[in-house]
Order: sequence, then C-alpha cells, then structure tokens
Amino acid sequence: MTIFDVNIGALTGGATELDRYRGKVVLVVNVASRCGLTPQYAKLQSLWETYRERDLVLVGVPCDQFGGQEPGTAEQIDEFCRVNYGVTFPVTEKVEVNGPGRHPLYRELVGDGEDISWNFEKFVIAPDGTVAARFDPGTAPDDDDLVATIEKLLPH
Repeated sequence: MTIFDVNIGALTGGATELDRYRGKVVLVVNVASRCGLTPQYAKLQSLWETYRERDLVLVGVPCDQFGGQEPGTAEQIDEFCRVNYGVTFPVTEKVEVNGPGRHPLYRELVGDGEDISWNFEKFVIAPDGTVAARFDPGTAPDDDDLVATIEKLLPH
C-alpha cells in the first residue's frame, strides 16, 4: 500500500483522489492558517506554479493538532488560502496527523512509531508512492535540498 491507495476528502467537498497522482512526484504538507510558519503558503504556491507542468503535485493537509492553529471550518480555510496566498494547489479536509485518530495518509507517511513535529512538515513522495524525503517544518519550500530532491524525481 502507498499514499495512492488512501482515501481523503477534499477541503471543499468530494474526494482528493490521490490515486490520480500515481506516477507523479507529490509534496504533502500539513498546513495551518494561524501558525508562525503560515507564510510558507506563498512559497508553496510558487513551487507548485514552477513545477506542476513537470508533474509535481502539491497537497496541503490542514491540521489543528498543534496549538489550535487551524481552528476554521473548511470554508474559512479555503477562503483564507485563496485570499491571502492565492492557493490553487489541492487542499484536503482537516485531519489528525498524530495520535489514535491519525489519518491513514499519515499512517502511510510515518507509520505508527513516529509523530509529526509541527505544522508545515513536508514529505516528498516518489512517483511509485514511496517516501523519498522528509523535511522539518522550518525547511522553506524553496530550500535548495528540498527543490533538488523534487527535481531529481521529476521527468527531465
């Protein structure tokens, strides 16, 4: 099983069909609207715009488990992302990334023994669905190592 076999709802309703991203590079980021790292949305959007034509998919996953920094409804989160950062990449429903209620997506990403440390932790997923790299929340979306990891996996 890989992330491509997991079902997760889309923020605005319906499903975020991860299976359709099979064969692409996917960057999964747990996001929050009221975090000191929230300005990373701008660089995430820029990364998405730069690489989406080369088969990068960026998936934002709202989570309210860290200091209550994503308290909004789906509609509020969607509006915040669009109005403040011009987000056009896919954003899923709000989920738990740690603990007994951990969403199956995060079970695939980290297993059961590890936890997500904070908002904006990043996972680069290879086209075969395996985790190619994990970056801590403080790693900017335009960080040289993160971008190099993505570029190495993208078709040339």
